Amino acid sequence: MRVSILTGQSQALTEQINSAIDKGPITAAQWCGFNGLVDDTQVSTRFHGGPERALHYYPQEHYAFWRSWCQGMGLTAEIELLRPGAFGENISGQGLLEQEACIGDIYRLDRALIQISQPRSPCYKLNAKFGYDFFSVLVQANGRAGWLLRVLEEGMVGPEAELTLVERPHPQMPVRRAADIIFNHGFDADGLHELADLPALAPGWRAKAADYLTKGRVDDWSHRLLGPKRP
Repeated sequence: MRVSILTGQSQALTEQINSAIDKGPITAAQWCGFNGLVDDTQVSTRFHGGPERALHYYPQEHYAFWRSWCQGMGLTAEIELLRPGAFGENISGQGLLEQEACIGDIYRLDRALIQISQPRSPCYKLNAKFGYDFFSVLVQANGRAGWLLRVLEEGMVGPEAELTLVERPHPQMPVRRAADIIFNHGFDADGLHELADLPALAPGWRAKAADYLTKGRVDDWSHRLLGPKRP
């Protein structure tokens, strides 16, 4: 399927928060390396970017939902922000959702070869961008977060690239199911065991699942979802 490729640079969301979450379409082919697209920037490298989070795919289908939701919440100005790239995605396309794409899926993206490594974990910068303090919480709970990918083979990628499924080694673990096990199923011990043992899942997510099992509870998500506590 044909997809659009997007990159972004750091800019101020608020006086305290800088982010490259706002992406725009590239105009010429560029190199996609093991850390992502050459013209793309990640500001908080502890939580964004790197080999396991080199690229972010976000389904275009979700934008109709968010436009309706913003209208219903009276966030009329924010509706203008809802276009491909608004959720920080590098790859925007139609025809592939979290319920269908699976952890470990391998895709040819023009000359590059990429693989789904983990679901996207929403963070508080979505709140800052869309002007709603719990926007990230909603994205996590309703599963419209997209997913992250690693680069297996580097190569040139054009502005409108062809994305082709090459292999699906773990059809039992759609992205949506993996995210729900961690975030939305309460304490799902069986599912956590599956994630901890899933070789294609990013090491950080495998460790998270194993840690939940050891502790018998989930982590505190409040800082990631809501940001630093205000004095």
